[in-house]
Amino acid sequence: MESRYNPAEIEEKWQTAWTEQGLDKKPTEKNKPKYYALSMFPYPSGSLHMGHVRNYTITDAIARLKRMQGYRVLHPMGWDAFGLPAENAAIDRGIPPAKWTYENIAQMRQQLKRLGFSIDWDCEVATCSPDYYKWTQWIFLQFFKAGLAYQKEAAVNWDPVDQTVVANEQVDSEGRSWRSGAKVERKLLRQWFFKITDYAEELLNDLDKLPGWPERVKLMQANWIGKSTGAYLEFPIVELEEKIGVYTTRPDTVYGVSYVVLAPEHPLTQRVTTPENQAAVEAFVKEVSNQSELERTAEDKPKRGIPTGGKAINPFTGEEIPILIADYVLYEYGTGAVMGVPAHDARDFKFAKEKNLPIKVVIVPPQEAEKPTSQEGLQAAYTEPGIVVNSGQFNGTASTDAKQAMVEYAEKQGFGKARVQYRLRDWLISRQRYWGAPIPVIHCSSCGVVPVPDEDLPVLLPDNVEFSGRGPSPLAKLESWVNVPCPTCGTPALRETDTMDTFIDSSWYFLRYSDAKNEKQVFDSSEVNDWMPVDQYVGGIEHAILHLLYSRFFTKVLRDRGLLNFDEPFQRLLTQGMVQGLTYMNPNKSGKDKWVPSHLVDPNDPRDPQTGEPLQRLYATMSKSKGNGVAPEDVIDKYGIDTARMFILFKAPPEKDLEWEETDVEGQFRFLNRVWRLVSEYVNQPRAVGDNQTQLSKPEKDLRRAIHTAIKEVTEDVEGEYQFNTAISELMKLSNALTEASCKNSPIYAEGIQTLIVLLAPFAPHISEELWHQLGNMESIHTQAWPKYEESALVADEITLVIQVNGKKRADLLVPAQANKAELEKYARESEIVQRHLEGKEIKKVIVVPGKLVNFVVG
Repeated sequence: MESRYNPAEIEEKWQTAWTEQGLDKKPTEKNKPKYYALSMFPYPSGSLHMGHVRNYTITDAIARLKRMQGYRVLHPMGWDAFGLPAENAAIDRGIPPAKWTYENIAQMRQQLKRLGFSIDWDCEVATCSPDYYKWTQWIFLQFFKAGLAYQKEAAVNWDPVDQTVVANEQVDSEGRSWRSGAKVERKLLRQWFFKITDYAEELLNDLDKLPGWPERVKLMQANWIGKSTGAYLEFPIVELEEKIGVYTTRPDTVYGVSYVVLAPEHPLTQRVTTPENQAAVEAFVKEVSNQSELERTAEDKPKRGIPTGGKAINPFTGEEIPILIADYVLYEYGTGAVMGVPAHDARDFKFAKEKNLPIKVVIVPPQEAEKPTSQEGLQAAYTEPGIVVNSGQFNGTASTDAKQAMVEYAEKQGFGKARVQYRLRDWLISRQRYWGAPIPVIHCSSCGVVPVPDEDLPVLLPDNVEFSGRGPSPLAKLESWVNVPCPTCGTPALRETDTMDTFIDSSWYFLRYSDAKNEKQVFDSSEVNDWMPVDQYVGGIEHAILHLLYSRFFTKVLRDRGLLNFDEPFQRLLTQGMVQGLTYMNPNKSGKDKWVPSHLVDPNDPRDPQTGEPLQRLYATMSKSKGNGVAPEDVIDKYGIDTARMFILFKAPPEKDLEWEETDVEGQFRFLNRVWRLVSEYVNQPRAVGDNQTQLSKPEKDLRRAIHTAIKEVTEDVEGEYQFNTAISELMKLSNALTEASCKNSPIYAEGIQTLIVLLAPFAPHISEELWHQLGNMESIHTQAWPKYEESALVADEITLVIQVNGKKRADLLVPAQANKAELEKYARESEIVQRHLEGKEIKKVIVVPGKLVNFVVG
């Protein structure tokens, strides 16, 4: 056997063999339980980074383990390939988005294959491929038929220089467009939405069906859905027929309402504004329209507002109260109007103080209920429950009870009702961009919105488009593509030129993997129902809300369309931590300039190469901007794939951040070399023919116990929480036990060598396969059954008993493990060493700790 461990040689050899053997293919037979192991698919940016490698290594170790545990495993990979970066590349580099994307996919696929992941590449999908987005469009039409896709006017970010819509992520913190630098405006455009709010209650309740999800992710989703119970109340407008509807979770404070606020863009704003206030209101509306939603709702910004001159009537008191407009109220949220209760809401209190608006106390702490209520000199809003005052017939009621009583009163009087509301808003899926799935509808002046017939799908993205980054979407400028006959009546009509949000593509890709080559239907329901739900999903915490929420929504809609028979897509979720690199920062600089790339720094004397100033040393998430990344190929070239995998799995539990340390990588390389030497020496040494003795010697018993302890501990570590780091520690212990064993000719030693390699296989697949074959095996190690431990092997025949005199250790004694207290004391008293220490002394007390020690207390 080769005496030196050469990773490059064996890794390439076994990857080729595994491909030829089809080891990673999705099994077709159904005679085993299924296991679906899935990593969140990447955006094809061009090269893998260490974050990718960590994610896929975790999932691959799980997939390999589950195959050995007797499951049929689906472990696929694909590409989240639509989106803005490809379009920007088209503008900046002058190449078509498709060319840029497919080149990146080819490069990243090659990198993934080199890493030896046990992926079934026959299941590969790319969301930008017409054979995938045909079905994305078909799913859109399912939503449309179910009444879950609709168009309405919505505010967008408008770049007045480039004359185009920009996404929220393209607007900087100062509200400027990332490309032109122009101040972004808010503009109303007709857009497509999905009615996710129809599923808000089920999306919230079904979080209880996900015990395998981290609690913090479930909490993030629940907060995003944001269910609240309250009341819808209507405030009549003086001298107008209309009423202002508000939603409040605090109807118990309604007698304290001293003003109402409209969103500046609310349709009623113009109607309620008096002539003398018109100029000021128009100027304010224009100013606010240039602010992003983020700017308007930021907690740390002062709330700005002005009076309209209009008045409303508090329906509970009959009092006239002023109507204002303010930047913090958004038309898209709730009713687009709020009631102001300064005495009992911190934001309203601050706003009322600034605007000199009335502040009326209507709830007091229980201990102050008997005192006369003072409206003067209030220093802060009282927001806790209490006793209702200054509220007519409801005076003296506990505020918690008053909520329901006041809502019932409003319902009887016809100016309000109880309402459950959600923070969740319908999902805006329109994008005025090219590189996305075209929305498959046609606008006809006679028939209205007409879905593209199924037989005409996919609506293909045309190639002959121009990318300038200015003006409307490239599709909207392509008249030959836009102008089509109506599928219903044949008259000239117009295609929809918006494409879909890329979150749509990633909301169902996990369903397509199980039947990726199906040309006749979106997927075969029997295949999807067999493989789904995903048993283990692995990906970053940054997708905890939107991607996971949208995927859950899609699953429920497709279930209700009769395509699936399950409620939730992902049984278990693992959000892996970030990979952090050693980072150097100049505290005297700001912005991007403060980061100094690692390769420019002497680690023994870290100084800024430009200024000579001392640098701070810290660990931070790897990124290009910080210059602290480690290229996966550099690590592989130096140490091999298995070492990189072992380091990633050993350094930190999967859910924690991982600090990249070259010395720890070397430590794993040394461990694999030790395993290589152990097996190499075993294969090369002549072995005596055993005499088939049934009685094991003490060294054999000890080694057998170490072997079965390793099987038990590793198995427990990789079940449940996937504590790969402690599992690898157990492998190191077994390796040490084999190194120190004095029974190298024994069949027990052979069992130990074999067990070590089998347990190592999911973590370091290449070296394990090589060593397995060096032992003379013909089948792949990855088709072997995961070992089971024997309880009897874990039981020690003998234990080491510590013997103390007056608490000082005097001897170690091998005694039968099953000995009781009296027997342990007897063994201790009979020991020669102990007898010498006890000679001529009076034993005052004997303390026996079974299995551990005997302590003689002497005078």
